[in-house]
Amino acid sequence: MASIYDFDDIRPFLPEELPHVFDQLLADPQFRQVATVVMPGIPFDMLSQRIRACKDSLAFQLNIGHSFVDQLLKEHSTGVEADFSKLDIVNNRFTFISNHRDIVLDSAILAKMLVDNGCPTTCEIAIGDNLLSLPWVEKLVRINKSFIVHRSLPPRQMLLASKHMCDYIHFVVGEKDDNVWIAQREGRAKNSDDRTQPALIKMLSMTPKELAPLQRLQELHIVPLAIAYEYDPCDYLKAREMQLRRDCPDWKKSAADDVLSMKTGIMGYKGRISYTCAPCMDNTLQAMWEAENAADNAYREKEHAVYEKVAALIDKEIHRNYTIFPSNAIALQWLTELQQDTTDYTRGVDRQRLCQYTEKDMETFRQYIQQQIDLIDLPEKDDPFLLEQMLTMYANPYKNYLYQWQQA
Repeated sequence: MASIYDFDDIRPFLPEELPHVFDQLLADPQFRQVATVVMPGIPFDMLSQRIRACKDSLAFQLNIGHSFVDQLLKEHSTGVEADFSKLDIVNNRFTFISNHRDIVLDSAILAKMLVDNGCPTTCEIAIGDNLLSLPWVEKLVRINKSFIVHRSLPPRQMLLASKHMCDYIHFVVGEKDDNVWIAQREGRAKNSDDRTQPALIKMLSMTPKELAPLQRLQELHIVPLAIAYEYDPCDYLKAREMQLRRDCPDWKKSAADDVLSMKTGIMGYKGRISYTCAPCMDNTLQAMWEAENAADNAYREKEHAVYEKVAALIDKEIHRNYTIFPSNAIALQWLTELQQDTTDYTRGVDRQRLCQYTEKDMETFRQYIQQQIDLIDLPEKDDPFLLEQMLTMYANPYKNYLYQWQQA
């Protein structure tokens, strides 16, 4: 049986490790500067005392993270709604697989909403090592129940790292009795066309020989989670990145770019926020496994096809469970007009599922988009291109939502 110490290289810090890590974090000048900016109402000495009083990572999330996110949402959003009605979050633990909108807040808000809705714990968070170039950031996220996803390794090392992470996620859900959050793909979909990578499903199902991949996936109690923000504070940064990549294919984001995205996502206005959970996939995966087991060898799907099928099922649940805001519907209308696209995306969809909006909503959104484009600083700024990219980000969730309800 696995031990927590088998995962020392990727796991969150243990309670006995925290006092020393707290000392290092609180002494870091960059952390002190950031803490002062994002929590201006709390003197640093008081924050230090509160942090040192935390005996484990859950206490840190409950006593530091929860109040921080609560205040943040009050100041930079118009509220958040979470629907866990299809799950028993009090008595059961799940692996939440979601679309990815904000580097920091997607998982932080989920942790808060789990507790606010009666769950006795929060969630452990998968975070890519590309975001951990600053030592204080790595310390902070591992204090905050994050485990590290290694990226950009040579093929053999990547295979071993994937198996290691798979074992850890199964250990968290099965042995630690905790929830896990992981994004459906590596990085954020800059254009909000959210698709689950089959490679993620393959990683989660890496299995002992006595279990089939679909059986292994059932052990994780996977829940597709749809995350929707009315406004994305990083939309102009994403559009800027798209033009930079278009104009210079070799352009790469720097650590400073990632830090700016974190800060902008945290401190920027988000409007309304919605988290909607689909039912746990255990029964669906069991039915798939039984069908595969009963099929003749000639008709059994190849393993990769199984991963693609599970990924498509997750996409279906995420897309149909989006909360659609006027910003999404207006963007789709505006984009189709710009592109002279005559597709009727609403054809066959129940009218009650369509997003309604007013002339005032349209004017508000148009002003918002122009304001965001004005923030983009590029030497050869391509306004028409940037507008199209911005509208695409907001239109794609509605496109995917409508497509899924056309299939209903």
